[in-house]
Amino acid sequence: MNGCRHDQIDTNQAPTRYRCPVNGREYPRVRTRTLLHHVKQPWEFPLSAQGYYFCDDPDCDVVYFGQDDSVVNKEKVRTRVWQKAADPGSDVCYCFGVSREQAKKNKAITQFIAEQTKKGNCACTTRNPSGRCCLKDFK
Repeated sequence: MNGCRHDQIDTNQAPTRYRCPVNGREYPRVRTRTLLHHVKQPWEFPLSAQGYYFCDDPDCDVVYFGQDDSVVNKEKVRTRVWQKAADPGSDVCYCFGVSREQAKKNKAITQFIAEQTKKGNCACTTRNPSGRCCLKDFK
């Protein structure tokens, strides 16, 4: 084997945004590898050649969904998704294990995360369930 081959199933033809089949709002595409790192028992998840998307609506039970209207609900992911959890102790930065509560109390944490992100010492596209950098979430 020649090393990891990430996102073999993702296609560039998939729209960058798609409507959640439950709440009808549009959300951004997420990489297949991101989804697989957060789904419980990913070996049982039926992947197909389509776009997958991340729903961040706290009132919607869906975390991920596909263009075929397949859904992955909160109970099917192994990661507590802070956008879906009311708990201030839930992580907002998945790379460094920082909760919303910690970030509010200590500005040095946000500064550290920003510095490390700029240096590329993060793994946001995989560790963060949204597949994106968390810095915008520290407001």
